[in-house]
Amino acid sequence: MKIATKKINIKDEVFTLTNQRALFWEKEKALILSDLHIGKTAHFRKNGIAISNQIFENDLQRLSILIEYFQPEKFIVVGDLLHAGDNSEVDEFCSWKNQYPDLQFYLIEGNHDKISKKLESKLCLNYRSKSLEINDFIFVHDFEKEQSKFQITGHVHPGFVINSAVKKIKLPCFVISENQLLLPAFSKFTGLDTKNLPKKGRFYVFTDAEIYEV
Repeated sequence: MKIATKKINIKDEVFTLTNQRALFWEKEKALILSDLHIGKTAHFRKNGIAISNQIFENDLQRLSILIEYFQPEKFIVVGDLLHAGDNSEVDEFCSWKNQYPDLQFYLIEGNHDKISKKLESKLCLNYRSKSLEINDFIFVHDFEKEQSKFQITGHVHPGFVINSAVKKIKLPCFVISENQLLLPAFSKFTGLDTKNLPKKGRFYVFTDAEIYEV
């Protein structure tokens, strides 16, 4: 797995975009991502749809490589950590997470995060809320029109269409506008929305090898 990076500056803070669907905030030593949808493939299998568990295991492997690469102190999930409550993949995630006992785990709740007290205890969260404010930034799962602070959000699973000579190709991306940084979905087992995106945004589209500003 290759990690390609691109540094950007927002409100005098340096953030590093990666082609592995995550963001690193240097000052806060925070690895930031959204929409892991843990348990989605297990949920499909439970309902009779044959989806390989390898998809989820690959997501965990990418997370491990990013943690080794950036050495973060904070792990911030901007919503939809889970997909369908508690299941076998949640157990697998918790076992994986136990490798990093010093990593502070922040969850900004998304629309899929239906978490009981028992499940919250299992996940060992350091912080759980609908939003998180750090300096001039606020983390929320979905964009809030009335919010005055710069928002770092997820939820939309943004994608960008590239027209080639043969066919149209959809690629995941980050989108940055005047008051929002929209994160890609971390899980590769998600669709891409190419329509419900911030207006007048700058698109940072990525492949397995590179990041391009378009």
